[in-house]
Amino acid sequence: MATRRGLLTAAAALLSGCMPGAEAGALSRPLDLPAWPSGGPLRLLGGLEIDTRVLGFGGLSALHLAEDLTLTAVSDLGRFAEMRLALDAGLRPTALSLIRTGPLRDGAGRPLERGHAGDAESLARLPDGSWLVGFERWHRIRAYRTLTSPGTYVEAPPRLELAPANAGLESLAVLPDGRLVAIAEEFPPGLDPGITAAWIGRPGAWRPIAYRPGAGLLPVDAAALPDGALLVLERSFSIFGGFSGRLARVPAAMLADPAIGAVLQGEELLRLASPLPSDNYEGLAVLRRDGRTLLAIISDDNENRLQRTLLLVFELLA
Repeated sequence: MATRRGLLTAAAALLSGCMPGAEAGALSRPLDLPAWPSGGPLRLLGGLEIDTRVLGFGGLSALHLAEDLTLTAVSDLGRFAEMRLALDAGLRPTALSLIRTGPLRDGAGRPLERGHAGDAESLARLPDGSWLVGFERWHRIRAYRTLTSPGTYVEAPPRLELAPANAGLESLAVLPDGRLVAIAEEFPPGLDPGITAAWIGRPGAWRPIAYRPGAGLLPVDAAALPDGALLVLERSFSIFGGFSGRLARVPAAMLADPAIGAVLQGEELLRLASPLPSDNYEGLAVLRRDGRTLLAIISDDNENRLQRTLLLVFELLA
């Protein structure tokens, strides 16, 4: 597992195509996307390509979208970014503008170094406006009053410290009732290699459960829906097939009071494959706006100049 990230990055360079970036100084440019078939649970509203040269870094691995259309992302380089998303009257994305970026910090307020200490992979915003950030390699959760504040200790789920270095806490979501759901990327809790460790509850009161992704896929982010259901973003990668993924919905009833060891499993809503642009989709956010439910998905470019940082926006119809 220690070499999985490097293998993924190197192979992606061979498989990916390079596209022109945004105009000089612009943070984003619209994507040319395929016509979307009607009748499914999701409608594609549009997409943007983010110019990480303007942002100053890539590696965006988790996402949050606020009511004021502030798009917040954390990077596995130990940094955060706040951007303003512009939507037209049809809620289609038209542009991103940069608000601020900065380093994530340790408990003393010092910037985290990239690598072992700064590998931020998951993000959740609590009802009081503060943040939780989950990290890999040095497996832990830290709380931030704002993302410029020092990171304070949060009791992590039990046994998280035993997860493989690059397969830890990729998914962290806040349910409408305030409980948290945390899902490890690839950390089987028993003999079944098709499931991975997950937890539900709160710091100090975590309940161990598990999550079963689709065949050949790994969970890389999650976000709660207003009705209490959970969306889980899953990803796969192969040398010959490149990147693919899917979006699955775990029903609210399955999350209401799961028994210890219960295995969550979702229904597929979306397959992230051609004709959608292929990349390393790792971040997911949900927003209720104008009576409609929007989903935003972002890709992690692995700091590879042949990959892209893409933002896709969908509407959940059913």
